[in-house]
Amino acid sequence: MNFIDKIYEKPVIGTFSKITDPAVAEIAGYAGLDFIIIDLEHGPGTVQQSQNLIRAAEKAGSFPVIRVDDNDEKKILRALDIGAKGVQVPGISNREQAEKLVEYSYYNPIGARGVCRYVRAAEYTNLKKEEYFSKSNEEIITIAHIEGEEGINNLDDILMVEHLDILFIGPYDLSQSMGIPGEVDSPKLLRKMEEVVEKSIEKNKIVGTFVETPESAKRWIKAGVHYIAYSVDVGLLYDKFSYVKKSCLN
Repeated sequence: MNFIDKIYEKPVIGTFSKITDPAVAEIAGYAGLDFIIIDLEHGPGTVQQSQNLIRAAEKAGSFPVIRVDDNDEKKILRALDIGAKGVQVPGISNREQAEKLVEYSYYNPIGARGVCRYVRAAEYTNLKKEEYFSKSNEEIITIAHIEGEEGINNLDDILMVEHLDILFIGPYDLSQSMGIPGEVDSPKLLRKMEEVVEKSIEKNKIVGTFVETPESAKRWIKAGVHYIAYSVDVGLLYDKFSYVKKSCLN
């Protein structure tokens, strides 16, 4: 069963990663997280560091995704060539942008991804050409961030794009777009998110979102969200350190 089929079957839980030490990705996988999103939008990592994070995630049984910082052909290409199995792209606001994401991510006949088999994703030519290109098209997943009111207004058109696997609702950026930055529990914001979830499920699209508490995760899973990104490695580490200090002294 490939990863996208697994997500359709039941919810998956992962996290964003900003720490560039591969041990963190490895630990996350051994802890049972289904996927890890290597964050090249807000994180300090390089492509080379990301390649080692991907290796660590795969070793520990976690699905490696890279969030690039832009819907850029070369950035998506490099993320996939180093072995990311999924690419997550911020700021998708209309159908044309969503179509570009798909075009940049897949080989012909689906897309027009730059062709090179002398890369890690092709096991440095260990995979036969025919096997590599077809296998890549079968395994890659594309994830579009819907994080502004423009994207929600164009949601019906975005949902028409074939081979766009997951619509990811970014609550923080969406809150800013709505003029209530950081108010991710606002009823106004939650209604907008529910609208995206309902319409996406009607079109048989997987929905993802970012959460910071188990209660929030359970709420969105109950609503039909199957791709749950729980917090960020730096925040999880901070919370644990803070808990240790407080629990030892209180």
